[in-house]
Amino acid sequence: MTTPSPGTPPDFSSLLPEFQRLCEVIATLRSPQGCPWDRQQTLKTIKPYTLEETYELLEAIDADDNDAIREELGDVLLQVILDAQIAADEGRFGLEEVVRLLTDKMIRRHPHVFGDEQGATTDQIRARWQTIKQQEKPARASRLEGIPATLPELARAARITARAAAVGYDFPDRRMLFDKLQEETAELAVELFGTEQIPHVAADVRTERLPDTPIVDAATRDRAESELGDVLFVLANIGRRWGINPEEALRKTNAKFSRRFQAIEAAVKATGRSMNEVSLIEMEEIYQANKQREK
Repeated sequence: MTTPSPGTPPDFSSLLPEFQRLCEVIATLRSPQGCPWDRQQTLKTIKPYTLEETYELLEAIDADDNDAIREELGDVLLQVILDAQIAADEGRFGLEEVVRLLTDKMIRRHPHVFGDEQGATTDQIRARWQTIKQQEKPARASRLEGIPATLPELARAARITARAAAVGYDFPDRRMLFDKLQEETAELAVELFGTEQIPHVAADVRTERLPDTPIVDAATRDRAESELGDVLFVLANIGRRWGINPEEALRKTNAKFSRRFQAIEAAVKATGRSMNEVSLIEMEEIYQANKQREK
């Protein structure tokens, strides 16, 4: 397709018939003559699919695969329209209200584009957005209210610290967070090893793997869990202060490790052996070789 100028809306003469057709298909699926599975869904039962489709879209974006992105955007759009259809079927609200409220909100929260406000910087725009958002919401007892409890916890930690920082409760210099990280790591070490000094073990893949001993004492395990949580909380805060999404960072690392581990599996399979027949030394060599190829 020809790339239009930035900010050009879609061709409504072709979009609206397609959008109407999609809404009619979803409405039919929910009708008495429709699909039994779709008919039995509620806003609560459909939640896992909404989350799954969102993550599949993120994966497609990371892969920079236009065909996959287009398909996954469609699946996310399906969730929006299906949710709205379920709400309409239950007499709550309709898709028209969803669209109208969203449009009004976008106009209201961009006074520098649709209003009289002039010359706003990015920081001013962000602050203004938060101010308008606070005015729109009912009065809250805490600034932390409204952060979705269902957010992944690293993302939630970044949101919590951002809300606190908005009223000045934050380290004045972000570099101080690394002192805090060392403090929390030391406290975790006390629970795991009985001392702030982590026992040094030379990194050598030739060392025989020792069995991991779980923490038996429930109180100690609870304290260690709390300290590990503190470490993760500080790391999320570090990500926020440098403009790095901690959830996205971890998701990319998970994908990177999975890709490299699967390369080990493929290389081992090509030799006609199973993973249990390969030494850690050989697996690490394959891992490092793939790491260098990626770079």
